[in-house]
Amino acid sequence: MTRFLFIFPFMLFAASASAQQGHDACARDVTRFCRPVMNNGDQAVLACLKEHRTRLSKACDKVLIDHGQ
Repeated sequence: MTRFLFIFPFMLFAASASAQQGHDACARDVTRFCRPVMNNGDQAVLACLKEHRTRLSKACDKVLIDHGQ
């Protein structure tokens, strides 16, 4: 049980750090291509990014690929 309590916070931190890197990599692309849907939720923004896939920065495209999109 003690091992779980030690590992669990680390897993949360790792997931949070990964999400932040994805946000940083795609922030400019979201602003450029998806501003009209930014307030419609994550799924709307993701769909917009996929719609503009050929125009995305390499960093943002890599984040999408790395997350199975």
